[in-house]
Amino acid sequence: MTSPISGISFGMPTTGIAGITGAAGVSGIASTSSTPSVSGDGGFAAVLAGTVENLNAVQGNADSLALQAASGDLQDAHDYMIASSEARLATDTVVTLKNSAVAAFTEIMRMPI
Repeated sequence: MTSPISGISFGMPTTGIAGITGAAGVSGIASTSSTPSVSGDGGFAAVLAGTVENLNAVQGNADSLALQAASGDLQDAHDYMIASSEARLATDTVVTLKNSAVAAFTEIMRMPI
């Protein structure tokens, strides 16, 4: 089945938008793997899947540091606090992205044919 969104074109460039490099504001997302590019290859589904994979990696890092902190093996407590904050911000970003996508889809479904 093809994605209904993949066939929609709004005159946006498909080779990338200058100046946008990804979610660099949330360092945990951008640093865990390659940042998804804005291209016609995978579309929104590929960007969303890549972001969720990055979120899982950031949360996994925070979880492992939490286990180290609980067992007393963690040398610096601030490492866990930083990882925990990155995981929280990454989660908030993904949830906001999901909510915006659902709201956009709902608006598209409300449009008369």
